[in-house]
This record gives sequence, C-alpha cells and structure tokens, in this order.
Amino acid sequence: MFENLDVFRLSHALARHAGARQAVVAQNMANADTPGYAAREIAPFAAFVDAAPGMRATRPGHLFGQGDTPRFEARTERGATRDPNGNSVSLETEMLRAVDLARDHDRALAIYRSGMTVLRTAISRS
Repeated sequence: MFENLDVFRLSHALARHAGARQAVVAQNMANADTPGYAAREIAPFAAFVDAAPGMRATRPGHLFGQGDTPRFEARTERGATRDPNGNSVSLETEMLRAVDLARDHDRALAIYRSGMTVLRTAISRS
C-alpha cells in the first residue's frame, strides 16, 4: 500500500541513491593508494528525478512515471587531478561527500517519517 504513494517512493528512491553513492565513496576511499585508480561518482539525485525512466514526470503534478526504481551507475569523475601514481582519489573530498550522503539519507528518513505521521493522523481522525 505505502509503495503506491509518491512521498514514500520518493523517500525510498532518495535513500537508495544515498546508499549507492555511499558505496562508491567507500570504494574510492579503499582505493586511495591504488596506482592508476580513477575516482568514481554517481550523479546527484536531482539528475535521476529529471532523467531516469522510472522517475520522469508524465504530466504536471506527477512526480513518478510507472516503472522500476532507477539504477544508480557510477562513472569516472572528469577533471579530477591525478597523483604521480595515476590515482585521482582525494580523501578530503570523499570525506565531505560521505557527510553530504549521511545528510541525504537522514533527509529521506525524515520524509518517510513525516509521511507516516500524516497517514497516522488521517487514520486516527476517520
């Protein structure tokens, strides 16, 4: 029942996106000293809302189209500076991304909790 409500689908997709990005950040940090490793990144969530087939607005006021949750694929960062060994991972940048991703995940949970509060309130008044 809850997966059919747009607010819950939005919070689910946002949480999955934050988790996928966190996995890429962890992989980047684990390979910070690997020669030739290129840092990877997943596009921001807003890009998926606008471009992913499962999340494209099909009419005004409609956030999601019908379809599967999008796949968040990592791509090599462009323009990243490389160390002499060919590695382009910056631990400082990855740490800042990890903090942003924790914030995104917390935001997804807050959206979910808020939606549940609205539903509970609506049910208790009927």
